[in-house]
Amino acid sequence: MTDDTDLRLRGILTDVLGLKQGQADSFTDDSGLFGELPELDSMAVAGLLTELEDRFDIIIEDDEIDGEMLETFGALKAFVADKRQAG
Repeated sequence: MTDDTDLRLRGILTDVLGLKQGQADSFTDDSGLFGELPELDSMAVAGLLTELEDRFDIIIEDDEIDGEMLETFGALKAFVADKRQAG
């Protein structure tokens, strides 16, 4: 499930943030997201969370959203993987 989550998450980030084709392919678990990617600003976060819910069929509660989950690609991937397993 992790590989599927990883690939799909890279696609979602590319689509929602309008990243250059292949840009997300270079992300490692330590790659910074919020505060590092200019495309991921506070306005883009809402759209990203909505897409994550839609494409992964998960529900993200308001109290689950914090800076840590968006800090790195690895943190976001782990969050989504946990939500999918709990689903």
